[in-house]
Amino acid sequence: MARKYLVRTFGCQMNEHDSERIAGVLEADGLEATTEVADADVVVLNTCCIRENADNKLYGTLGHLKSEKDRRPDLEIVVGGCLAQKDRETVQRRAPPGDVVMGTHNVGRVGELLEASRRDGPIIEILEATAAEDHEAFPSALPAKREQGWAAWVTIQFGCDNSCAFCIVPAVRGPEISRPFGDVLDEVRRVAADGVTEVTLLGQNVDSYGRDLTLRLRGEGSSVSTGSPEHDPPDPRFTVGDAWLDERATAGGPGRARPLFGDLLRAVGSVPGIARVRFTSPHPKDMRTDTIAAMAQTPAVCEHLHLPMQSGSDAVLAAMHRGYTAERYLRVVSDARAGIDDLALTTDVIVGFPGETDADFEATLEVCAEVGFDAAYTFVYSPRPGTEAADMTDAFVEHAVSVERMERLRAVIDRSARRANEARVGRIDEVVVTGPSRRDPSMITGLTRHNKRIHLPGPSGARPRPGTYLTARVTEARMTSLVGEVVEIGDSPAHRTRIQVAAG
Repeated sequence: MARKYLVRTFGCQMNEHDSERIAGVLEADGLEATTEVADADVVVLNTCCIRENADNKLYGTLGHLKSEKDRRPDLEIVVGGCLAQKDRETVQRRAPPGDVVMGTHNVGRVGELLEASRRDGPIIEILEATAAEDHEAFPSALPAKREQGWAAWVTIQFGCDNSCAFCIVPAVRGPEISRPFGDVLDEVRRVAADGVTEVTLLGQNVDSYGRDLTLRLRGEGSSVSTGSPEHDPPDPRFTVGDAWLDERATAGGPGRARPLFGDLLRAVGSVPGIARVRFTSPHPKDMRTDTIAAMAQTPAVCEHLHLPMQSGSDAVLAAMHRGYTAERYLRVVSDARAGIDDLALTTDVIVGFPGETDADFEATLEVCAEVGFDAAYTFVYSPRPGTEAADMTDAFVEHAVSVERMERLRAVIDRSARRANEARVGRIDEVVVTGPSRRDPSMITGLTRHNKRIHLPGPSGARPRPGTYLTARVTEARMTSLVGEVVEIGDSPAHRTRIQVAAG
């Protein structure tokens, strides 16, 4: 009987993508997936350290696993991801049953590390960075076991060069490294051949994608490394695509170092079989007009932009080192709405950042009301050890004050979200089926191009499989979702149905 594994994910989409790769590596080693700890021979906890609740979930889970390991000594436990990268000794100390502790750059080594731990005992391996020329180190270079057969994440960039005062990502993910342009396209073509119709491009700061590639190529000429062992001699077009090189040839000279994200959106959206392109997360300071134009002019790119704002106060934004003002943010929003028809906008907002005054918070409310977001992820600030803001203890905002501000912010966001959903009543939207409704199995659930969840009465006869595209008329608006009726069902998906990777 094959050994079984369970991967539990804590945190962001980047972690979920890494978990798919971990699952792919384990299956390549002959293990089979399970959703029950009691059935698992190997449990992998892929951690996040961006917010405190992810820490708490991890250590609570480890407590439960300790008793399971006491009962089954052969149970193998792996703790990986951002928290393991940052707090390796603490994780090992608080995880006495752990066999392997590994970091964010060790995803492809999980099988080897488990083998080493069986031979030599508990092991910690934390690589500090991914080398730009190490093609195999990118998570997308590894085999994947996707949670949804019709949708795939594609990593385009690893690490981050920003210095946001609240964020630990640069410390645990390393400096920003872009995958070669052709490498990304090759992966998109592969997943499209597998029946994937929707791809989400992943990076810590996607709209700066490629700046490092063009900067290097500008300085080194055509001899720049592609990062891919499949292309020898190095091909500059594989590295940066056609548009930048054509632009350089027309202008003469070494060319200008610039991001390539707009070029990439156009190219990915042109891959046969890809019906939807999404991306996360862009940074307002790097949102360029060519990216907005690419979104507008590439039919496959969805009409949804998640643009993290964090605060509407210039003083707080400066303390956060965000690199833009509220006026600049509003200008980007205005440009995006003017350029992209029927655009849905979502955001992130932090409440109670150190030093935030009542006036600062009022400025945030004003910007949120002016934008009218479709939805927002809102967080009460929590200090993350190792970040600049964690040391601003004299400026910490009282928790009760932050909670009261959060309630007021949620009222503003909920009002605009409901208005945005109400504006869709009567419209016909394209929907991809994601499965049955969790609350009402007689209904099916799907996602619109605007990333809105919609619930539909199940049609008579065979239900459309997940990944099926259909059109639906919106009949009702709720706070966080829509209700509609099926107008027309398209073709069934061609992908194979896959077992889900458990999320914690």
